[in-house]
Amino acid sequence: MIIDTQLNDGLPICIREVDAGDEARLREGIAKLSSRSRYLRFFSGMREPPQHVLDALLDVDGYRHIAWGAIAVREPGQPALGVVHAFRDEDDPSVAEFSVAVIDAHHGKGLARLLTAVLLLDCRSEGLETLDCHVLPDNEAALALARSLGGRQAGQERGVVHFEIEILAAIEALKAETDVRGLAAVFRAWDERSD
Repeated sequence: MIIDTQLNDGLPICIREVDAGDEARLREGIAKLSSRSRYLRFFSGMREPPQHVLDALLDVDGYRHIAWGAIAVREPGQPALGVVHAFRDEDDPSVAEFSVAVIDAHHGKGLARLLTAVLLLDCRSEGLETLDCHVLPDNEAALALARSLGGRQAGQERGVVHFEIEILAAIEALKAETDVRGLAAVFRAWDERSD
């Protein structure tokens, strides 16, 4: 499935499922992250992740691991702008670990919310109920996102804040958002897919 939408600045993008053929885009995207963004996402400032990390991020099956990426459709080479993942918990199949990363040049344009909306809808259709999110306490944007989705702080361990996000409540919170330009197109495309 491909969802065509736009960022708050009007940039047209498509959001689609990640697949094994996206390794080059993923490498390039991680390299474009600032060292601070890489640290906040991976809890490490590595410029290039080890191959086993890339393999895990690309091992998407739509059930155990759900992942969607955003691509700038009119830019040369159609680069990736961001990606979102949900890794299903082996012990509790109703829960998945959630993460999102957006290239620094596109922060503040609604992309994290667009990607998260698609992920939440897909997770719901795959029977997931809750997303777990682990955030460094100085990652203000991720903390704000988790809270805006109705995330409940479930603890803090070794300097990492743990949130639990109920998927249905988070979907409703995003449907109520009015300041993210492309959200309506995401929900409309998903509804059309479901019909």
